[in-house]
Amino acid sequence: MSLFARIFLLNTVVLCAATALLLFAPITVSTPVLSNEILVLVLGLIAVLVADAAVLRLGVAPLKRLRRTMTSVDLLRRKPRPVVEGPRDVAELITTFNDMLDRLEAARDFSAARALSVQEAERRRVAQELHDEVGQSLTAVLLGLKRVADQVPEPVRAELTAVSETTRTTLDEIRRIARSLRPGVLEELGLTSALKELVSEFDDHSDVTVRGRFDPDLPPLPDNVELVVYRVAQEAVTNAVRHSRAGEVTVSLAPTPDGIELRVRDAGRGMGRAEEGAGMTGMRERALLVGAALTVHSAGGTEVRLHVPLPAPDAATSDTAPDTASAGEAAR
Repeated sequence: MSLFARIFLLNTVVLCAATALLLFAPITVSTPVLSNEILVLVLGLIAVLVADAAVLRLGVAPLKRLRRTMTSVDLLRRKPRPVVEGPRDVAELITTFNDMLDRLEAARDFSAARALSVQEAERRRVAQELHDEVGQSLTAVLLGLKRVADQVPEPVRAELTAVSETTRTTLDEIRRIARSLRPGVLEELGLTSALKELVSEFDDHSDVTVRGRFDPDLPPLPDNVELVVYRVAQEAVTNAVRHSRAGEVTVSLAPTPDGIELRVRDAGRGMGRAEEGAGMTGMRERALLVGAALTVHSAGGTEVRLHVPLPAPDAATSDTAPDTASAGEAAR
């Protein structure tokens, strides 16, 4: 029964009961009105109002719960759908809202997958150009400086040697940036080796001590899932090194009963009331693409936890998220 029908029926019953009471009960209204007659009329009015309020409260309660859900919806955090309950029109409204959320999440997943695929392709293209163009040019500069240094007097040779060292340092930095943009070790040696190299890079090139603990008995994962785990770890460690003011960052990867779990933990100042930036949003988008759950705890430091469930056998080759192969083809 619809909300309108329930309220109308209640009012009809109450008014019919009041009419019958006036017609068949020995109750009359005098002129002027007597005090006991006023009491009866007031009690009847209160009864009608209480009955209406009770029915309205029961009927509107699902709408209140739906409103609270609507104000707290975040497409980057999957939450249980509102329970379909209440009168027919209220239940239809909740069902329509749930369908709308399903369509929005599907559209978000599709858009995020395309955007991240393009992003990976652009990373590969830039890394390739840095390696092939800039890297080779700097290598040629180094060789030229060495030839010139062998043919000039000693004072000039010392200056050329200093320039060569600066150029060599720049070349090493460019190669490091290219490796971070395109994790070739991830494609060649797998997720654990790629994370070990990531930890080593941050530990060597920052003032923060970065440690890694990786379980050797990890289950095999699809390429797109490994890429998501690697990128989340990369972004989380970058945020910790840049913003946490911590002396040490720990990266761990271990199996769980239904998948794997990545943790990036620091003992820094925490996030406080700061809003999540683009990096955190990107991590949540990547996690959603592979059905993973990303949680962030900021108490006594910050811990980013990514729980990745094991994919179904028939979904192991799914291309929902961007993989390195497709990204490479797009880059070329």
